[in-house]
Amino acid sequence: MEPGNQTSVSDFWLLGFSQDSEHQPILFGLFLSMFVVIMLGNLLIILAVSSDPHLHTPMYFFLSNLSLVDICFTSTTIPKMLVNIQAHSKAITYAGCITQIYFFLVFGGMDTFLLTVMAYDRFVAICHPLHYPVIMNPRLCGQLVLVSWFISFTYSLIQSLLMLRLSFCTNWAISHFYCELAQALTLACSDTLINHIVLYTVTGLLGIIPFSGILFSYIQIVSSILRIPSADGKYKAFSTCGSHLSVVSLFYGTGLGVYLSSNASSWRGMIASVMYTVVTPMLNPFIYSLRNRDMKRALQKVLWRTFYVQ
Repeated sequence: MEPGNQTSVSDFWLLGFSQDSEHQPILFGLFLSMFVVIMLGNLLIILAVSSDPHLHTPMYFFLSNLSLVDICFTSTTIPKMLVNIQAHSKAITYAGCITQIYFFLVFGGMDTFLLTVMAYDRFVAICHPLHYPVIMNPRLCGQLVLVSWFISFTYSLIQSLLMLRLSFCTNWAISHFYCELAQALTLACSDTLINHIVLYTVTGLLGIIPFSGILFSYIQIVSSILRIPSADGKYKAFSTCGSHLSVVSLFYGTGLGVYLSSNASSWRGMIASVMYTVVTPMLNPFIYSLRNRDMKRALQKVLWRTFYVQ
């Protein structure tokens, strides 16, 4: 292979669900419906939190940030997939692929950090309720979100710059519905040792450290709840963190399953990717609102103003 041919890549091919040509209309309708639900559900959460003064608390501040990140996360992959299905195309430009990888890593990282911060918020609220207003002050909440953005942007930029130094062979097919970093690296002709070291080391740290923080927080939470004498008190304490725990289990269970799988390009790997890139952001508004009276009341006010107040 001549060096000139190695670097002349202009398009990658996203095979993914396009390999199932018979069910393209069904897949288009399914993913379009989920995308609309994700946009509407998470926008309603943001509007409800911003418009209701009773929800101007750390927990709902982090929740509104999570909703914003989920909107951006799904917007990174789903619109391009819908366009390709509708146009009967599998192509994504080289620049588009690098851009998709960058923003996918940014918002995927933000999801993990926000879930960790929300676990810490619940830990302080349940284990140190008297000190909660002092510890979780607005300045600290803002700093936690800013630090999360900074780490996500920095890591994603490093990975994207490392991708730009690679040259690619004639096989530009990615067996996924988006530009998945690990699979894109397998198409390179040049040495990818540094890329793989950074990928698995940093991704491992960004996965293990936040997950360890969540695990530690919930161990302390469960320990504190078990010391509450009344059954009603225990139920109220569990109800404040049950929604978050459900989302964490779904996100980490499917996400780690994809990256620890040795065959992430299989249909099973793609289904797992759909679970944590599409299904989890779609379910978040329902999980956090249906079991929360304050959120349901705020959402009802938003809907009333939208549809009935002219």
